Amino acid sequence: MTFRTRTAAAVATLALGFSIAPLASAVADAPTTPGPCAQQQTQLDRATAKLDALTAKFAAKQAKVREARGAVKAADTAKEKRSAKANLALAKEKKTKVQKAKKAQVKRVEQAQKRLDACNAAHPAAPGPATTA
Repeated sequence: MTFRTRTAAAVATLALGFSIAPLASAVADAPTTPGPCAQQQTQLDRATAKLDALTAKFAAKQAKVREARGAVKAADTAKEKRSAKANLALAKEKKTKVQKAKKAQVKRVEQAQKRLDACNAAHPAAPGPATTA
């Protein structure tokens, strides 16, 4: 890897980390609602936060693939073209890995939502205070 590629990767990692940090702290600072379904709600919140992070990461990987395709088209010499094609293949591979992780996380969110819905159905909300007119 070249210095420029490593630097770009480090900057992208830091940027992603800084964008996720407020989200993670917001989830951690959220007041826990005592109740029968608090654990299921927490699991759903965590799964959704992870899905949001993976969605952002996937978008970054898509941009990297687009950039690599442009580099292949812009390559002049055979050596540059080989290098650009290798970078494109690597970018596509990384994008595919993140895509699979995102797909799995979507399933986790769906399952967490089902568990929360089942818990809410099993423990209906307490009726509100009765008002006398």
